[in-house]
Amino acid sequence: MENWFPEREFFMRSQGQVRFIKISSKLQKRTAALALTASVAFVGSMGVMSVLQYRSSVERVALLEREADVATSEERLNAYRANIGEVTQDLEKRQDFIEGMIEMLPPDAVKHDTVTDSANETDELVEKVSAAVPEAASLARIESRQLAFVEGLTRYADQRSRRAMWALRELGLDPERMLASADTSARGGPLEALFGKDDEIDPRFERLGASLSRMATLEATLQGVPQFAPTKAAAVNSSYGYRRDPFTGRAAMHRGLDFPARVGAPIFATARGTVTFVGRKGGYGNVVEISHGQGLLTRYAHMSRFEARVGQRVEAGTVIGAIGSTGRSTGPHLHFEVRVNGTAVNPRTFLELAPDVLKKVRRNSGAQRTRTASDTQGNAGV
Repeated sequence: MENWFPEREFFMRSQGQVRFIKISSKLQKRTAALALTASVAFVGSMGVMSVLQYRSSVERVALLEREADVATSEERLNAYRANIGEVTQDLEKRQDFIEGMIEMLPPDAVKHDTVTDSANETDELVEKVSAAVPEAASLARIESRQLAFVEGLTRYADQRSRRAMWALRELGLDPERMLASADTSARGGPLEALFGKDDEIDPRFERLGASLSRMATLEATLQGVPQFAPTKAAAVNSSYGYRRDPFTGRAAMHRGLDFPARVGAPIFATARGTVTFVGRKGGYGNVVEISHGQGLLTRYAHMSRFEARVGQRVEAGTVIGAIGSTGRSTGPHLHFEVRVNGTAVNPRTFLELAPDVLKKVRRNSGAQRTRTASDTQGNAGV
Protein backbone atom coordinates (compact mmCIF):
# COMPACT_ATOMS: atom_id res chain seq x y z
CA MET A 1 0.00 0.00 0.00
CA GLU A 2 2.86 2.41 0.75
CA ASN A 3 4.15 1.93 -2.79
CA TRP A 4 0.73 2.79 -4.20
CA PHE A 5 0.29 5.93 -2.15
CA PRO A 6 3.78 7.57 -1.62
CA GLU A 7 3.93 11.03 -0.16
CA ARG A 8 3.62 13.57 -2.97
CA GLU A 9 4.76 17.22 -3.32
CA PHE A 10 3.42 19.72 -5.83
CA PHE A 11 4.96 23.09 -6.71
CA MET A 12 2.74 25.83 -8.12
CA ARG A 13 4.02 29.14 -9.59
CA SER A 14 1.67 32.06 -9.84
CA GLN A 15 2.63 35.71 -10.59
CA GLY A 16 6.26 35.09 -9.85
CA GLN A 17 5.56 33.35 -6.60
CA VAL A 18 6.19 29.66 -5.94
CA ARG A 19 3.89 27.76 -3.67
CA PHE A 20 4.53 24.32 -2.19
CA ILE A 21 1.69 21.74 -1.65
CA LYS A 22 2.35 18.45 0.08
CA ILE A 23 -0.13 15.49 0.00
CA SER A 24 0.59 12.87 2.57
CA SER A 25 0.24 9.12 2.04
CA LYS A 26 -2.48 8.96 4.70
CA LEU A 27 -4.63 11.53 2.94
CA GLN A 28 -4.32 9.65 -0.33
CA LYS A 29 -5.41 6.43 1.33
CA ARG A 30 -8.46 8.08 2.86
CA THR A 31 -9.43 9.65 -0.42
CA ALA A 32 -9.06 6.30 -2.28
CA ALA A 33 -11.05 4.49 0.41
CA LEU A 34 -13.80 7.05 0.16
CA ALA A 35 -13.92 6.73 -3.64
CA LEU A 36 -13.96 2.91 -3.47
CA THR A 37 -16.75 2.97 -0.88
CA ALA A 38 -18.80 5.28 -3.05
CA SER A 39 -18.27 3.03 -6.08
CA VAL A 40 -19.26 -0.13 -4.18
CA ALA A 41 -22.33 1.58 -2.78
CA PHE A 42 -23.35 2.70 -6.26
CA VAL A 43 -22.87 -0.75 -7.78
CA GLY A 44 -24.73 -2.41 -4.86
CA SER A 45 -27.67 -0.05 -5.09
CA MET A 46 -27.90 -0.70 -8.82
CA GLY A 47 -27.82 -4.45 -8.18
CA VAL A 48 -30.56 -4.24 -5.56
CA MET A 49 -32.66 -2.13 -7.87
CA SER A 50 -32.21 -4.69 -10.66
CA VAL A 51 -33.20 -7.57 -8.40
CA LEU A 52 -36.26 -5.72 -7.14
CA GLN A 53 -37.26 -4.82 -10.66
CA TYR A 54 -36.86 -8.46 -11.78
CA ARG A 55 -38.94 -9.74 -8.89
CA SER A 56 -41.57 -7.19 -9.60
CA SER A 57 -41.76 -8.22 -13.25
CA VAL A 58 -41.96 -11.89 -12.32
CA GLU A 59 -44.78 -11.23 -9.87
CA ARG A 60 -46.53 -9.13 -12.46
CA VAL A 61 -46.31 -11.94 -15.04
CA ALA A 62 -47.55 -14.50 -12.49
CA LEU A 63 -50.45 -12.23 -11.61
CA LEU A 64 -51.34 -11.87 -15.26
CA GLU A 65 -51.21 -15.66 -15.70
CA ARG A 66 -53.48 -16.18 -12.69
CA GLU A 67 -55.87 -13.61 -14.03
CA ALA A 68 -55.83 -15.41 -17.38
CA ASP A 69 -56.48 -18.77 -15.67
CA VAL A 70 -59.37 -17.32 -13.71
CA ALA A 71 -60.78 -15.80 -16.87
CA THR A 72 -60.40 -19.11 -18.72
CA SER A 73 -62.06 -21.08 -15.92
CA GLU A 74 -64.92 -18.61 -15.77
CA GLU A 75 -65.30 -18.80 -19.54
CA ARG A 76 -65.30 -22.61 -19.45
CA LEU A 77 -67.82 -22.64 -16.62
CA ASN A 78 -70.03 -20.20 -18.50
CA ALA A 79 -69.65 -22.31 -21.64
CA TYR A 80 -70.63 -25.45 -19.75
CA ARG A 81 -73.64 -23.70 -18.26
CA ALA A 82 -74.61 -22.35 -21.64
CA ASN A 83 -74.24 -25.76 -23.33
CA ILE A 84 -75.44 -27.99 -20.52
CA GLY A 85 -78.72 -28.39 -22.36
CA GLU A 86 -76.90 -29.71 -25.41
CA VAL A 87 -74.76 -32.01 -23.25
CA THR A 88 -77.86 -33.34 -21.52
CA GLN A 89 -79.61 -33.98 -24.83
CA ASP A 90 -76.56 -35.86 -26.10
CA LEU A 91 -76.41 -38.02 -22.96
CA GLU A 92 -80.12 -38.74 -23.19
CA LYS A 93 -79.71 -39.88 -26.80
CA ARG A 94 -76.85 -42.17 -25.72
CA GLN A 95 -78.93 -43.62 -22.90
CA ASP A 96 -81.83 -44.19 -25.31
CA PHE A 97 -79.44 -45.97 -27.66
CA ILE A 98 -78.04 -48.18 -24.87
CA GLU A 99 -81.50 -49.17 -23.69
CA GLY A 100 -82.59 -49.77 -27.27
CA MET A 101 -79.63 -52.07 -27.93
CA ILE A 102 -80.59 -54.27 -25.00
CA GLU A 103 -83.71 -56.41 -25.25
CA MET A 104 -86.64 -54.83 -23.42
CA LEU A 105 -86.87 -56.20 -19.89
CA PRO A 106 -89.91 -58.40 -19.27
CA PRO A 107 -92.45 -56.98 -16.78
CA ASP A 108 -91.91 -59.76 -14.23
CA ALA A 109 -88.16 -59.08 -14.11
CA VAL A 110 -88.83 -56.48 -11.40
CA LYS A 111 -90.76 -58.82 -9.13
CA HIS A 112 -87.72 -60.53 -7.65
CA ASP A 113 -85.74 -58.64 -5.02
CA THR A 114 -82.34 -59.88 -6.11
CA VAL A 115 -80.79 -56.39 -5.99
CA THR A 116 -81.40 -53.12 -4.19
CA ASP A 117 -83.94 -50.60 -5.46
CA SER A 118 -82.33 -47.16 -5.77
CA ALA A 119 -85.47 -45.37 -6.93
CA ASN A 120 -85.99 -43.46 -3.64
CA GLU A 121 -82.29 -42.67 -3.33
CA THR A 122 -82.03 -41.28 -6.86
CA ASP A 123 -85.26 -39.26 -6.46
CA GLU A 124 -83.79 -37.56 -3.39
CA LEU A 125 -80.54 -36.94 -5.27
CA VAL A 126 -82.41 -35.28 -8.15
CA GLU A 127 -84.21 -32.99 -5.69
CA LYS A 128 -80.97 -31.99 -3.94
CA VAL A 129 -79.11 -31.36 -7.17
CA SER A 130 -82.02 -29.37 -8.58
CA ALA A 131 -81.98 -27.13 -5.52
CA ALA A 132 -78.19 -26.69 -5.38
CA VAL A 133 -77.26 -26.63 -9.08
CA PRO A 134 -80.39 -26.24 -11.23
CA GLU A 135 -78.37 -26.61 -14.42
CA ALA A 136 -77.33 -30.15 -13.39
CA ALA A 137 -80.84 -31.42 -12.60
CA SER A 138 -81.16 -33.03 -16.04
CA LEU A 139 -77.86 -34.84 -15.57
CA ALA A 140 -79.01 -36.16 -12.21
CA ARG A 141 -82.17 -37.50 -13.82
CA ILE A 142 -80.08 -39.31 -16.44
CA GLU A 143 -78.02 -40.89 -13.65
CA SER A 144 -81.23 -41.99 -11.94
CA ARG A 145 -82.43 -43.52 -15.19
CA GLN A 146 -79.09 -45.27 -15.68
CA LEU A 147 -79.15 -46.86 -12.22
CA ALA A 148 -82.74 -48.03 -12.72
CA PHE A 149 -81.70 -49.64 -16.00
CA VAL A 150 -78.70 -51.36 -14.38
CA GLU A 151 -80.80 -52.78 -11.56
CA GLY A 152 -83.53 -53.92 -13.94
CA LEU A 153 -80.99 -55.64 -16.17
CA THR A 154 -79.48 -57.32 -13.11
CA ARG A 155 -82.88 -58.70 -12.11
CA TYR A 156 -83.44 -59.94 -15.65
CA ALA A 157 -80.05 -61.72 -15.68
CA ASP A 158 -80.83 -63.31 -12.31
CA GLN A 159 -84.20 -64.47 -13.61
CA ARG A 160 -82.64 -66.12 -16.65
CA SER A 161 -80.05 -67.74 -14.38
CA ARG A 162 -82.83 -69.22 -12.25
CA ARG A 163 -84.50 -70.68 -15.33
CA ALA A 164 -81.21 -72.20 -16.50
CA MET A 165 -80.57 -73.67 -13.04
CA TRP A 166 -84.04 -75.20 -13.02
CA ALA A 167 -83.39 -76.80 -16.41
CA LEU A 168 -80.05 -78.23 -15.30
CA ARG A 169 -81.61 -79.72 -12.17
CA GLU A 170 -84.37 -81.26 -14.30
CA LEU A 171 -81.61 -82.98 -16.28
CA GLY A 172 -79.97 -84.33 -13.12
CA LEU A 173 -77.06 -81.88 -13.06
CA ASP A 174 -75.84 -79.74 -10.17
CA PRO A 175 -75.72 -76.11 -11.43
CA GLU A 176 -73.74 -74.83 -8.43
CA ARG A 177 -71.05 -77.44 -8.99
CA MET A 178 -70.90 -76.58 -12.68
CA LEU A 179 -70.55 -72.88 -11.83
CA ALA A 180 -67.75 -73.73 -9.42
CA SER A 181 -66.06 -75.72 -12.17
CA ALA A 182 -66.26 -72.70 -14.46
CA ASP A 183 -64.78 -70.42 -11.75
CA THR A 184 -61.70 -72.63 -11.34
CA SER A 185 -60.87 -72.82 -15.05
CA ALA A 186 -57.50 -71.45 -16.17
CA ARG A 187 -57.44 -67.69 -16.73
CA GLY A 188 -54.90 -64.89 -17.04
CA GLY A 189 -53.71 -61.81 -18.88
CA PRO A 190 -52.43 -58.35 -17.99
CA LEU A 191 -54.43 -56.26 -15.52
CA GLU A 192 -56.31 -53.43 -17.18
CA ALA A 193 -58.54 -51.74 -14.63
CA LEU A 194 -61.87 -50.62 -16.05
CA PHE A 195 -61.96 -47.30 -14.21
CA GLY A 196 -58.26 -46.71 -13.49
CA LYS A 197 -56.01 -47.82 -10.65
CA ASP A 198 -57.56 -45.87 -7.79
CA ASP A 199 -61.17 -45.56 -8.97
CA GLU A 200 -63.82 -47.88 -7.60
CA ILE A 201 -66.80 -48.96 -9.65
CA ASP A 202 -70.28 -48.55 -8.19
CA PRO A 203 -71.22 -51.86 -6.47
CA ARG A 204 -74.46 -51.92 -8.46
CA PHE A 205 -72.43 -52.15 -11.64
CA GLU A 206 -70.24 -54.88 -10.11
CA ARG A 207 -73.41 -56.77 -9.20
CA LEU A 208 -74.64 -56.47 -12.79
CA GLY A 209 -71.32 -57.83 -14.08
CA ALA A 210 -71.51 -60.81 -11.71
CA SER A 211 -75.12 -61.54 -12.70
CA LEU A 212 -74.39 -61.36 -16.42
CA SER A 213 -71.35 -63.62 -16.00
CA ARG A 214 -73.39 -66.17 -14.02
CA MET A 215 -76.19 -66.10 -16.59
CA ALA A 216 -73.76 -66.52 -19.50
CA THR A 217 -72.07 -69.52 -17.84
CA LEU A 218 -75.34 -71.27 -17.04
CA GLU A 219 -76.84 -70.69 -20.48
CA ALA A 220 -73.61 -71.80 -22.16
CA THR A 221 -73.81 -74.96 -20.05
CA LEU A 222 -77.36 -75.53 -21.29
CA GLN A 223 -76.17 -75.15 -24.87
CA GLY A 224 -73.63 -77.90 -24.17
CA VAL A 225 -76.17 -80.36 -22.76
CA PRO A 226 -76.70 -83.35 -25.11
CA GLN A 227 -79.98 -82.56 -26.86
CA PHE A 228 -79.63 -83.96 -30.38
CA ALA A 229 -79.79 -87.67 -31.25
CA PRO A 230 -76.28 -88.94 -32.11
CA THR A 231 -77.61 -91.16 -34.94
CA LYS A 232 -80.77 -91.63 -36.99
CA ALA A 233 -81.23 -95.09 -35.48
CA ALA A 234 -84.64 -95.28 -33.83
CA ALA A 235 -83.87 -97.98 -31.24
CA VAL A 236 -81.27 -98.67 -28.57
CA ASN A 237 -80.22 -102.30 -28.21
CA SER A 238 -78.20 -101.90 -25.03
CA SER A 239 -78.98 -99.39 -22.27
CA TYR A 240 -76.92 -97.76 -19.55
CA GLY A 241 -76.30 -99.88 -16.45
CA TYR A 242 -75.55 -103.52 -15.63
CA ARG A 243 -75.94 -106.07 -18.41
CA ARG A 244 -74.61 -109.46 -19.56
CA ASP A 245 -71.29 -108.89 -21.33
CA PRO A 246 -71.57 -110.07 -24.98
CA PHE A 247 -68.09 -111.61 -24.88
CA THR A 248 -67.83 -113.15 -21.42
CA GLY A 249 -71.48 -113.70 -20.64
CA ARG A 250 -70.97 -112.34 -17.13
CA ALA A 251 -72.53 -109.26 -15.52
CA ALA A 252 -70.72 -106.04 -16.36
CA MET A 253 -71.32 -102.31 -16.18
CA HIS A 254 -72.26 -100.65 -19.46
CA ARG A 255 -71.62 -96.90 -19.17
CA GLY A 256 -73.38 -95.73 -22.33
CA LEU A 257 -76.05 -96.39 -24.92
CA ASP A 258 -75.59 -98.59 -28.03
CA PHE A 259 -77.29 -97.54 -31.27
CA PRO A 260 -77.23 -100.28 -33.96
CA ALA A 261 -76.96 -99.04 -37.57
CA ARG A 262 -75.35 -99.87 -40.86
CA VAL A 263 -71.64 -99.24 -41.39
CA GLY A 264 -71.06 -95.72 -42.68
CA ALA A 265 -74.23 -94.17 -41.24
CA PRO A 266 -73.51 -90.64 -39.99
CA ILE A 267 -72.81 -89.80 -36.36
CA PHE A 268 -73.85 -86.36 -35.09
CA ALA A 269 -72.57 -84.14 -32.28
CA THR A 270 -75.31 -84.00 -29.66
CA ALA A 271 -74.55 -80.43 -28.54
CA ARG A 272 -72.30 -77.45 -29.06
CA GLY A 273 -68.69 -78.02 -27.99
CA THR A 274 -65.05 -78.45 -28.94
CA VAL A 275 -63.51 -81.69 -30.21
CA THR A 276 -60.80 -82.73 -27.74
CA PHE A 277 -59.89 -86.24 -28.93
CA VAL A 278 -59.87 -88.06 -32.26
CA GLY A 279 -58.20 -91.46 -32.44
CA ARG A 280 -58.15 -95.01 -31.11
CA LYS A 281 -58.80 -95.76 -27.44
CA GLY A 282 -58.59 -99.43 -26.31
CA GLY A 283 -61.86 -101.35 -26.41
CA TYR A 284 -63.70 -98.28 -27.67
CA GLY A 285 -61.94 -98.56 -31.02
CA ASN A 286 -62.07 -95.34 -33.03
CA VAL A 287 -63.30 -92.56 -30.77
CA VAL A 288 -64.25 -88.88 -30.95
CA GLU A 289 -64.65 -86.92 -27.70
CA ILE A 290 -66.28 -83.49 -27.44
CA SER A 291 -65.97 -81.16 -24.46
CA HIS A 292 -69.05 -79.02 -23.80
CA GLY A 293 -67.63 -76.98 -20.93
CA GLN A 294 -68.05 -77.10 -17.14
CA GLY A 295 -66.81 -80.71 -17.02
CA LEU A 296 -69.39 -82.04 -19.51
CA LEU A 297 -68.05 -84.46 -22.16
CA THR A 298 -69.58 -86.76 -24.78
CA ARG A 299 -67.82 -89.82 -26.25
CA TYR A 300 -68.62 -91.55 -29.57
CA ALA A 301 -67.02 -94.99 -30.04
CA HIS A 302 -66.56 -97.90 -32.53
CA MET A 303 -66.49 -95.45 -35.48
CA SER A 304 -65.51 -96.52 -38.98
CA ARG A 305 -64.17 -93.12 -40.00
CA PHE A 306 -63.61 -89.62 -38.62
CA GLU A 307 -65.01 -86.38 -39.92
CA ALA A 308 -63.81 -84.17 -37.09
CA ARG A 309 -60.45 -82.88 -35.94
CA VAL A 310 -59.08 -81.88 -32.55
CA GLY A 311 -59.86 -78.26 -31.74
CA GLN A 312 -62.84 -78.06 -34.07
CA ARG A 313 -65.90 -76.18 -32.81
CA VAL A 314 -69.10 -78.12 -33.50
CA GLU A 315 -72.81 -77.45 -33.10
CA ALA A 316 -75.62 -79.86 -32.28
CA GLY A 317 -76.16 -81.93 -35.43
CA THR A 318 -72.65 -81.53 -36.90
CA VAL A 319 -71.48 -84.78 -38.56
CA ILE A 320 -68.34 -85.96 -36.76
CA GLY A 321 -67.90 -89.48 -38.19
CA ALA A 322 -69.56 -92.72 -39.28
CA ILE A 323 -70.89 -95.87 -37.65
CA GLY A 324 -68.47 -98.80 -37.49
CA SER A 325 -67.47 -101.86 -35.48
CA THR A 326 -63.92 -101.06 -34.36
CA GLY A 327 -62.60 -102.06 -30.95
CA ARG A 328 -64.46 -104.45 -28.66
CA SER A 329 -67.62 -104.79 -30.72
CA THR A 330 -69.84 -107.58 -32.02
CA GLY A 331 -71.25 -105.59 -34.93
CA PRO A 332 -71.73 -102.12 -36.38
CA HIS A 333 -73.17 -99.71 -33.84
CA LEU A 334 -72.44 -96.45 -31.98
CA HIS A 335 -71.48 -96.58 -28.31
CA PHE A 336 -72.45 -93.16 -26.87
CA GLU A 337 -71.38 -91.90 -23.44
CA VAL A 338 -71.95 -88.73 -21.39
CA ARG A 339 -69.48 -87.87 -18.64
CA VAL A 340 -69.66 -85.14 -16.00
CA ASN A 341 -66.29 -84.30 -14.42
CA GLY A 342 -65.00 -87.70 -15.57
CA THR A 343 -67.91 -89.73 -14.19
CA ALA A 344 -70.22 -91.51 -16.64
CA VAL A 345 -73.94 -90.69 -16.31
CA ASN A 346 -76.99 -92.08 -18.08
CA PRO A 347 -77.23 -90.42 -21.54
CA ARG A 348 -80.91 -91.34 -21.84
CA THR A 349 -81.82 -88.62 -19.31
CA PHE A 350 -80.42 -85.95 -21.60
CA LEU A 351 -81.62 -87.30 -24.92
CA GLU A 352 -85.18 -87.82 -23.68
CA LEU A 353 -85.64 -84.80 -21.38
CA ALA A 354 -83.31 -82.11 -22.75
CA PRO A 355 -85.36 -81.19 -25.87
CA ASP A 356 -88.54 -80.68 -23.82
CA VAL A 357 -86.81 -78.87 -20.94
CA LEU A 358 -84.92 -76.53 -23.27
CA LYS A 359 -88.10 -75.89 -25.24
CA LYS A 360 -89.85 -74.78 -22.04
CA VAL A 361 -87.03 -72.42 -21.13
CA ARG A 362 -86.94 -70.89 -24.61
CA ARG A 363 -90.74 -70.68 -24.79
CA ASN A 364 -90.86 -68.76 -21.51
CA SER A 365 -88.21 -66.34 -22.75
CA GLY A 366 -90.04 -65.88 -26.06
CA ALA A 367 -93.36 -65.29 -24.32
CA GLN A 368 -91.78 -62.63 -22.13
CA ARG A 369 -90.26 -60.87 -25.14
CA THR A 370 -93.60 -60.95 -27.01
CA ARG A 371 -95.49 -59.70 -23.96
CA THR A 372 -93.00 -56.88 -23.47
CA ALA A 373 -93.13 -55.85 -27.12
CA SER A 374 -96.94 -55.71 -27.08
CA ASP A 375 -96.87 -53.64 -23.88
CA THR A 376 -94.41 -51.25 -25.48
CA GLN A 377 -96.60 -50.84 -28.59
CA GLY A 378 -99.65 -50.25 -26.42
CA ASN A 379 -97.87 -47.57 -24.43
CA ALA A 380 -96.67 -45.96 -27.64
CA GLY A 381 -100.26 -45.91 -28.96
CA VAL A 382 -101.49 -44.23 -25.80
